[in-house]
Amino acid sequence: MDNPLLNTADLPAFGHIDPGHAEPAIDVVLGENRTAIRTLVEAPGGHTWATTLAPLEAIGDRLNKVWSPVKHLHGVADSEPLRQAYGACLAKLSDYHTELGQHEGLYRAYRQVKDDGEYEQLGIAERRIIDNALRDFRLSGIELQGTDRERYREIRQRLTRLEAGFEERLLDATQAWKRHLPDPSHLAGLPETALALARQTAQREGLPGFLLTLEHPSYAPVLTYADDRDLRREMYEAYTTRASDQGPHAGRFDNTASMVEILTLRRDLARLLGFQDFAEYSLVPRMAKDPAEVESFLEDLAQRARSLALRELDELSTYARDAHGTKRLEAWDLPYYSEKLRQARYSLSQEALRPFFPVPKVLEGLFTVARRLYGIAIHPRADVEVWHPDVQFFEIHDPDGALRGRFYLDLYARPHKRGGAWMDECIVRRRGAEGLQTPVAYLTCNFTPPVGDKPALLTHSEVVTLFHEFGHGLHHLLTRVDYPSIAGINGVPWDAVELPSQFMENWCWEREALDVISGHYETGERLGPDLLKRMQDARNFQSGLQMQRQIEFALFDFRLHRLTGPYDGAAIQAVLDRVRDQVAVVKPPAFNRFQHGFGHIFAGGYAAGYYSYKWAEVLAADAYSKFEERGVFDLATGAEFLHTVLEQGGSRDPMDLFIAFRGRRPSIEPLLRHLGLAA
Repeated sequence: MDNPLLNTADLPAFGHIDPGHAEPAIDVVLGENRTAIRTLVEAPGGHTWATTLAPLEAIGDRLNKVWSPVKHLHGVADSEPLRQAYGACLAKLSDYHTELGQHEGLYRAYRQVKDDGEYEQLGIAERRIIDNALRDFRLSGIELQGTDRERYREIRQRLTRLEAGFEERLLDATQAWKRHLPDPSHLAGLPETALALARQTAQREGLPGFLLTLEHPSYAPVLTYADDRDLRREMYEAYTTRASDQGPHAGRFDNTASMVEILTLRRDLARLLGFQDFAEYSLVPRMAKDPAEVESFLEDLAQRARSLALRELDELSTYARDAHGTKRLEAWDLPYYSEKLRQARYSLSQEALRPFFPVPKVLEGLFTVARRLYGIAIHPRADVEVWHPDVQFFEIHDPDGALRGRFYLDLYARPHKRGGAWMDECIVRRRGAEGLQTPVAYLTCNFTPPVGDKPALLTHSEVVTLFHEFGHGLHHLLTRVDYPSIAGINGVPWDAVELPSQFMENWCWEREALDVISGHYETGERLGPDLLKRMQDARNFQSGLQMQRQIEFALFDFRLHRLTGPYDGAAIQAVLDRVRDQVAVVKPPAFNRFQHGFGHIFAGGYAAGYYSYKWAEVLAADAYSKFEERGVFDLATGAEFLHTVLEQGGSRDPMDLFIAFRGRRPSIEPLLRHLGLAA
């Protein structure tokens, strides 16, 4: 059967995707996959890598290519018909994957190849796939029997629906709040870019004046620049109470019941498999070995940063009182006075940097950085179907002209698009009888779109975000592994997958790189020496406060998934309160419901894994220190990172890969130095 979701070039047919086609297409592929798997496991003569296990890679890859565009559109072009199709497909996919994880025939096939003499003759990649599969069979309940096995299936299917619902309610809550301001009197202090966006948003909805929303390009400038304290408070409350029992839409999109059920079911699933809690279960495929190691790591970082964070908060409070007469800092004051203090101390603001980072120049420079590091060339293509006019498509070529990878780039915030920034797989590299399948990625951000006839202008922090997601993209696209289950980011432990992305951020601060990624949108002028120095001096501004905030999120996530008592809304809040009492130096107001919008852990795959950002940050800083020693564009070092990390995907243990690149185990000292926390 022809697949209505793919075009003849094997790329998603975004210009013609009908949500009504999604479920029938998934039904066909699932049916054909089940038949193919049954044929493989029932074939006479026993099992080998070539006859049984290798074909399974192609079977899984076909399903991924059909599901990928549906999943992606659900995040970037949401609609009610798409939600219905997405939800219907999710239930079927959950059943399918649970069925495979508990498939006795498949398990015996992998077990046979592992136990036979063939295993020792296979390559590193093939052995890794077999070892991962046997591990995942255990985590999928292969050893469960009878009612326990059925209970596992029920939990998996229910969690799939709950996690999707969490994300949808958060999106609905974000879209529901709007603030119409007919005149600009309440918007004093906002930069022209934010005013222009608010004016353009109002025009889009047929309103005079200005319209504010909770989308990040609208929300963040108000909290950072608006002189109207009441407006800042209003938006802060609306944003931090989304999808909760508090705030302007209290109870309307409330995620509390879903959070409670998600956490309860995760713990039930873990205990069903013999683990004490979900945190212990989640660490099995990761670099960290046990929960105590994770908590000790986070607590150590918190202790190192605490005195600096307290000093930074005291400096901010003193500045707000002495320079602006504000006696008590509230949560909605912190970004505002922090920006004022940054400008007073360094004569620098993110908005002042915007003109130097027009999107066309940043992209040109980003691709130049990639070429100088890895020898690749990146060029646009205009003849590929996309889901929105703002979306661009690019191809990556090796120095010899061979096609290496492709990616979609969706940079700007808009209605019906999930907030945040992310990279996801569209197509994964695979080599089969028909040849080599080129990998394709989705790179998604939510930056301020172009306004009027000006190009989109990025803050430097947005440039860092773009480099971060591009690092994920390179990990996916530059892999040399030919098996989808361990190609690119697949098979990479969750607490190592952020290494390539955080690693790429470092070039946003280097003179040699800034010379190619910056250029004033009107004059072409690069960042001058004085502006660059002020920017670099301000790099660690409030790094202690930022560190404590990230550790607060990570500890909350991890301890939440270790809770032994019953879950309810009060218990979730109590965990967060205890974490804040231990590590936070800034306490939010009682109405704050940060947890109700914490999509990373309730819908984004980071459950008991948010610590991964800090864990991988240690790896990234230490990896980059090799470039600091040899030169930020040293070709030999770039080639070493490409060959030992980016190309290897999940084919080898990430610690082995890191040691192969760095020549030793990771050190925390480069990270502490980068953050200004070194002794």
